[in-house]
Amino acid sequence: MPTNATPTPGSLLISPTDHALIMIDFQSQMAFATKSIDAVQLRNNAALVAHAAAGFKVPTILTTVAEKSFSGPMFGEITEAFPGQALLDRTSMNTWEDAAVIEKVNAIGKQRLVFCGLWTSVCIVGPTLSALDQGFEVYAIADACGDVSEEAHERAMERMVQAGVRPMTSLQYMLELQRDWARTETYDMTTGIAKKFGGAYGLGIIYAKTMFGASEGH
Repeated sequence: MPTNATPTPGSLLISPTDHALIMIDFQSQMAFATKSIDAVQLRNNAALVAHAAAGFKVPTILTTVAEKSFSGPMFGEITEAFPGQALLDRTSMNTWEDAAVIEKVNAIGKQRLVFCGLWTSVCIVGPTLSALDQGFEVYAIADACGDVSEEAHERAMERMVQAGVRPMTSLQYMLELQRDWARTETYDMTTGIAKKFGGAYGLGIIYAKTMFGASEGH
């Protein structure tokens, strides 16, 4: 029986133009009690996501909670990717209950939303389940989220996945945006972000390019 396969991407894969990214509460006070992931790894992953989104021109919402009075500033690795962009500060634990954030979501107008932030069980579960309830397609970047314990993070991820949220990782997010190494217009940007924030993968790129002048697109 003949097949009907075609060299086209599946509809569940994300692209730079089909979604908005919402980065929530990457703040120092929230990070102090985060135990499910090493703080350095969390900062690198969040930075990788932010710089990838900025480089691919993904519409991005940056939101904080009680920035001036309690939780402190958003990680500089994130804000430097979006110079001059205003942060939406809230009082609500559930980002989706903040009118200014929802106004921005509606202005962007994307039905597919990608979330990451601190803490998974509060800052991410609340808006993802709320967005699902209103008919949005929702993704969560699991390793760019953290919580007070591994148990808290894992149960939060399970709860979201059971409800219909699609999990992914930070490096997966960037590489899914690039998708093809022959896309030369974003090749250097993607590998540059990986070299800076991509951990061992980035070291491998540095080695290959330094020693052999290697390039994935050739």
